[in-house]
Amino acid sequence: MTPEPLPDVRQLLAFYLEAGVDCALADEPINRLVEPEAAAAAAPAARQAAAPQAGRLAAPAIIPPRGEPPPPPEAAVASAREAARTAPTLEALRALLESFDGCALKQTASRLVFADGNPQARVMLVGEAPGRDEDIEGLPFVGRSGKLLDRMIAAIGLDRSKVYIANVIPWRPPGNRTPTPQETQICLPFIRRQIELVDPDVLVTLGNPSTQALLGTTEGIMRTRGKWRDYDTGKRTIRAIATFHPAYLLRSPSYKRLSWQDLRAIATVLAV
Repeated sequence: MTPEPLPDVRQLLAFYLEAGVDCALADEPINRLVEPEAAAAAAPAARQAAAPQAGRLAAPAIIPPRGEPPPPPEAAVASAREAARTAPTLEALRALLESFDGCALKQTASRLVFADGNPQARVMLVGEAPGRDEDIEGLPFVGRSGKLLDRMIAAIGLDRSKVYIANVIPWRPPGNRTPTPQETQICLPFIRRQIELVDPDVLVTLGNPSTQALLGTTEGIMRTRGKWRDYDTGKRTIRAIATFHPAYLLRSPSYKRLSWQDLRAIATVLAV
């Protein structure tokens, strides 16, 4: 029986891209299952034990994780609530997020993806989390889904100078995986404060995760989209509506018709 040929480099790279592994986080592998103190203490012994012998390769030393381990989820959520509540401006809120270490996603993301657009806009759009392109540029919705979003809002006479765009999660999850419920709860106080500071007339949630997180519903996007709801900032009530995420529309273009209905409803409210 002839064995199957081993994949070449090109095939391996294609496989990793399909699996969501599209960037390197460090030059050396990191063992994230050991405590930083234990790893630091074990490193000299490991290097000595791994000294090259005749005909053998030296084993790589264990490298401790970057930064301090994040606090327990309950403490991180409480810390996020307290920090977000104290931010008087969007600039202060961004600075707080830059220094906030309660979310582990910050350790693997390239940069903070805070917002784009006009903070004085009447419309605020909120997605779930940044992707690879957003992580590189530091702005939300700049990849393929961002280009589609630009076309969507242009259809009702808007552009990025007339809207404000953000995400519930401001750091890219590794491999574009779905954020965990804990990660969402940690980041939720910051996006809520961001909405309060922008104070738009219309809040648009893009996709199921941001809709459920911000509008407090457990229903799917098929049931929630196109229906006006009230979003209470604590100071006033904002009209909110959910629609499909542009990334979903790229995968399922047949739903663009329903998304167009949602956009027309937004345009009607803005015209009043």
